[in-house]
Amino acid sequence: MNSLYQSTITSLPVLGRGKVRDNYAVGDDKILIVTTDRLSAFDVVMGEPIPAKGKVLNQMSDFWFEKLGAIVPNHLTGIAPESVVQPNEVEQVRGRAVVAKRLQPILVEAVVRGYIIGSGWKDYQATGAICGVALPQGLRQADKLTEPIFTPAAKADIGEHDENISFAEMEQRIGKELAAKMRDVSIKLYQTAADYAATRGIIIADTKFEFGLDDNGTLHLMDEVLTADSSRFWPADSYAPGMSPPSFDKQFVRDYLETLTHWNKTAPAPALPADVIEKTGAKYREALERLTGTTLKD
Repeated sequence: MNSLYQSTITSLPVLGRGKVRDNYAVGDDKILIVTTDRLSAFDVVMGEPIPAKGKVLNQMSDFWFEKLGAIVPNHLTGIAPESVVQPNEVEQVRGRAVVAKRLQPILVEAVVRGYIIGSGWKDYQATGAICGVALPQGLRQADKLTEPIFTPAAKADIGEHDENISFAEMEQRIGKELAAKMRDVSIKLYQTAADYAATRGIIIADTKFEFGLDDNGTLHLMDEVLTADSSRFWPADSYAPGMSPPSFDKQFVRDYLETLTHWNKTAPAPALPADVIEKTGAKYREALERLTGTTLKD
């Protein structure tokens, strides 16, 4: 299975490279987003690609953008990525790229948690709250919350850790009206997706959304949505509170990295064993198939 660790599109100006995506300018108002097979864990980019991971993420995002389109506009234009690059660059974009509206990104990640796990579990153990949201006493790891909670995070530069912030701080950064709209839209997106996923035997434990504004100030969902990179997916048939459930996402890599006593979760990343790479790729493909009912397109 072919991998793409970094794209090399020379026919378009490079706008920047994120942890996973490479962005190129298409005129003044559009952007080509190429989803590579890079993987980041603990905000550090691993040195090895996960074969076809970018295509899985792209196909998963397209599925959710369509399903959730009635809730909030998104960045898709419908323009074929193959049409904006040179013929010798088509293979780099086929199945793993989109041509999107060029938006002004909002530098706060919209995190929604329906279950208590990950950094939220650690925060709760220490403070009884997550990002300042007080929770009942006595919750267990992976317990379902009574209602989904919104816990924003400030986006960090590559190699730095995103910082959980309070809703009040989010209001200070972007304004009360926009913060409230992002919160309300995010919870509706999460709840709608979680209800659907439950029909497919999948629990969406938590997820993060990214938003941007167009020239008219209209809020748009952008980047990726409800992928195994941005969400925790658990199989409902093996879920049990009190432990970290098995998952169809990069938790498999995180769990491996947690066993490395010599690595302090900063760059450079340690090498991933072949079996971890292979099993992670299989987890991503299984998530796609379970949630969408379709296999990975060629």
